[in-house]
Amino acid sequence: MIVDHRTYTVHPGKLNDYLKIYQELGLPLQQKHLGKLVGWYTSMDIGPLNQVVHLWAYDDLADRAARRAALAKEPGWGEFLKQGMPLLQSMENKILAAAPWFDLEKAANG
Repeated sequence: MIVDHRTYTVHPGKLNDYLKIYQELGLPLQQKHLGKLVGWYTSMDIGPLNQVVHLWAYDDLADRAARRAALAKEPGWGEFLKQGMPLLQSMENKILAAAPWFDLEKAANG
């Protein structure tokens, strides 16, 4: 299993706008297609500001590619991108693999 770790920096003063658009338009479609949401967070007042971090678990890179391709074909996804992308200053993406002794599936299910 891998985790797609995404960090987006939102333009100052636009975080609440982005969160509203994401919650209404982006999240439902991502949950439908991407599946295993591991976590979704906003930065606080320590360290880099105006950031959102979301983590999605996939079986492997092929699973991730197939799920993201299905999301890209979703009719409402374009509308989310049209409204949400202008609010972003930067985007960073990492693919993480769990340490050999860490059971991500167990941790994700509580």
